[in-house]
Amino acid sequence: MPLCFIPIPLNNLLNLSRLESALQTLMETRRGTSLPNILYFDSLISTNQTAWELLEQGEPSGTVVIAGRQTAGRGQWGRQWQSSQGGLFLSKIVDINLPVTQQAQLSISSAWGIATILRDRSCPLQLKWPNDLILNQRKLGGILTETKISGQFITQAVIGVGLNWENPVPEIGINLQTFFANSATPPAIQSLEFLAALVLQGLDLGIQHLSDAKVKKMLTGYNQLLTCMGKPIQIGDQIGEIIGISEQGNLRVGLYPKTEIGFSQEIDQQPGTINIGYS
Repeated sequence: MPLCFIPIPLNNLLNLSRLESALQTLMETRRGTSLPNILYFDSLISTNQTAWELLEQGEPSGTVVIAGRQTAGRGQWGRQWQSSQGGLFLSKIVDINLPVTQQAQLSISSAWGIATILRDRSCPLQLKWPNDLILNQRKLGGILTETKISGQFITQAVIGVGLNWENPVPEIGINLQTFFANSATPPAIQSLEFLAALVLQGLDLGIQHLSDAKVKKMLTGYNQLLTCMGKPIQIGDQIGEIIGISEQGNLRVGLYPKTEIGFSQEIDQQPGTINIGYS
């Protein structure tokens, strides 16, 4: 059943014209870029779901869907994402040509891109494998990537981002307003609109680094921000240490014993097979 869109007045938490102004400011040093097509709704079931429906109706690649809140926001592995008003909830439609074997790179590069951009704004983000944004050992946000596959390649994707701005969060979470309130320096992000613009800039950065020439740089940067790097871990009856992620986005584990030249054996764990926690 096709969607019927009725103009919805914007609430006072995100103003579309201020968002476009923030994007324009960030784009001043990036030649050849243009403002994306942005659609804002006070409330949606899921920004990812709406993005796919819009794509089927002919909306172009690059379209961004933003919601003031989600009534059934989705997280990884079918989990529900708490999406109360005051958070940032957006999805971006992208055309892409990526081997199915490298599907996890979409989430990984998006997480790395957003973390990189926000770290430049005095937010010391780290990454929890594969797609969580961590601030002060608590979850600030997460990414859900959904794809359309043709043959052996991903041809289209919707990248969804949920990030806590001033919304209520669970015990393992944190929002940026709480972080800024306890910071000794003035906040470098003054509004939800500017945060949204930075997140979109981060998504673009991540997508740009999916090319063969740049993916190694992205993976190196991701590993440097990985919260669990060097953490001991037991998988079945095997004990080892987390040593990073592979090009396919799997968690690399070096098995003990460890020698002066490294681990004699290494195994990979696919996303969703183990839970490594937040500390």
